[in-house]
Amino acid sequence: MKLLMLGGTEFVGRAITEDALERGWEVTVFHRGHHAPPPGTSALHGDRTLPGGLDSLAEGEWDLVVDTWGGAPTAVRDSAHLLAGRAGRYAYVSTRSVYAYPAPASPDAPLVEGSPDADSVAYAEDKRGAEIAAVDAFGERALLVRAGLILGPYENVGRLPWWLNRVARGGPLLAPGRPGLPLQYIDVRDLAHWTLDAARAGLGGAYDLISPLGHATMGSLLEACAAATGVPLEPRWTDQALIEEAGIQPWTELPVWIPEGEAHTHMFGGDATRALETGLKCRPVEETAADTWAWLNSLGGVAPQRSDRPAPGLSAEREAALLGL
Repeated sequence: MKLLMLGGTEFVGRAITEDALERGWEVTVFHRGHHAPPPGTSALHGDRTLPGGLDSLAEGEWDLVVDTWGGAPTAVRDSAHLLAGRAGRYAYVSTRSVYAYPAPASPDAPLVEGSPDADSVAYAEDKRGAEIAAVDAFGERALLVRAGLILGPYENVGRLPWWLNRVARGGPLLAPGRPGLPLQYIDVRDLAHWTLDAARAGLGGAYDLISPLGHATMGSLLEACAAATGVPLEPRWTDQALIEEAGIQPWTELPVWIPEGEAHTHMFGGDATRALETGLKCRPVEETAADTWAWLNSLGGVAPQRSDRPAPGLSAEREAALLGL
């Protein structure tokens, strides 16, 4: 198989690239040159946001293109149309955020509006416009990978790295809500493996890439962080009303966590059946935490942070104030 990876140097793109290399595939990475791609790839350079940015893709044929773009849909539109006659399939890594709020996100739920010709509007609308662009160019040969919360090695958003570093610091820890609160996520390597399997099998259309209900909870995630770091967990489970009264923000100051209610159901109440029936396998949360901790240690404990995302996490001072320490 010949893979053209649009991106391929960070987080999801890197995991997909490495999985393809492990299969013995021939991988070409198209990127801006800001980060080194994995060894064993061929590199083409270009910036999809600039005039002439796709010039290095004017020639070449591939069995599969994988695209993780999250900006203006026009970049996916232009790439997909340029490659439609020279690539077998196009897998676009999208997001379950394309499902209209507040209905539980599922394959049959209504979608947000989006246009392939739009400049960047907002994350969900941009991703939906890019989905439309991929389907416009490739039709049934387009695979839409609607990922949920993505965790694992190479994470450049900072959610799991923050919890791992916080647990490693030790001491009483603000544990939000209740330990049995369900979580749904996808390990980046499980997403990568399923995506390449599905594309090679000729699958098309939209699939939700999330772990099944019951795969993990807020409690099991924190316990996995403690097991990975080797530091005893001292959770102080705190009612969500007290967290709200303190002005502490879910998801950003307390990464991964969303209080019980409408927003939690929308994010963590999805149906993974279609992906599971087509081969998705989700590794235990303990493995995700352990491997992410090992990767963090290889970087001196400091994970890379995307420039377009604020670093998540709660300050030690605000945590101590709520816990009365």
